[in-house]
Amino acid sequence: MELEPKLAALGLTGKRARFYLAALELGDKTVTAVAQHAGIERTTAYALFEKLLEDGLVTQVERGGRTHVVAEDPDVLVRNLDDKRRTLDEILPDLRAIHARTHGAPRFRLYDGTEGIRIVLNAVLATPLPEICGILSMRELLAVPGPKALRNFIAERVKMRTRLRVIRAQSEETHDIWQAGEEELREVRYAPSSDAFRITTFIYGGKVALISSRRENYGLIVDSEEFAGLQQALFETMWQTSKPA
Repeated sequence: MELEPKLAALGLTGKRARFYLAALELGDKTVTAVAQHAGIERTTAYALFEKLLEDGLVTQVERGGRTHVVAEDPDVLVRNLDDKRRTLDEILPDLRAIHARTHGAPRFRLYDGTEGIRIVLNAVLATPLPEICGILSMRELLAVPGPKALRNFIAERVKMRTRLRVIRAQSEETHDIWQAGEEELREVRYAPSSDAFRITTFIYGGKVALISSRRENYGLIVDSEEFAGLQQALFETMWQTSKPA
């Protein structure tokens, strides 16, 4: 397996990746030996070595007056990613606040086709939230994006501990699936009208996601606090008049 492109996707690119892989293969060698194995100039190697030391990917060991390189366990890459994720989670609210101030106008993102619908479905879970509200078209969702995509959506939502309050049409309950319950953090109510829904709506984090029927085959995200607020108010009114499952 070609590892360099994979490491590049993790932010370990070019000569840094080659130096790290060489150190990993050699086990315990001098900087010069590692550089030669990686096909890197000796003068460049020391700068790469210092950078990898900062990243915690290698350790410096002195043996007989010479500096040796020892690669750390590759699990350190996972720890580095986790650290970056925690840092991002800390600063993301501030970044979003800046974005909101400079991009006050509502934004509309239209996605065509089945893949576009999957993108919209995944976008609903892009930000950890305590709750999402939805009006679901069961038959249409089972057709597109399909059961597998929906199972993945449920698993990720439960993993994030995001609750779902959902309104469905009882006429569409053709399968004994996705019932109310704490295990999947779902509360279900049936709409007063038995007419089937054609469009699925999710209200989450100041946005509204719409997933069309398989006939029209599109997904739409409306990024607007005001529109989301209106949809939330309409949802709450409908929720009060709907029957618990």
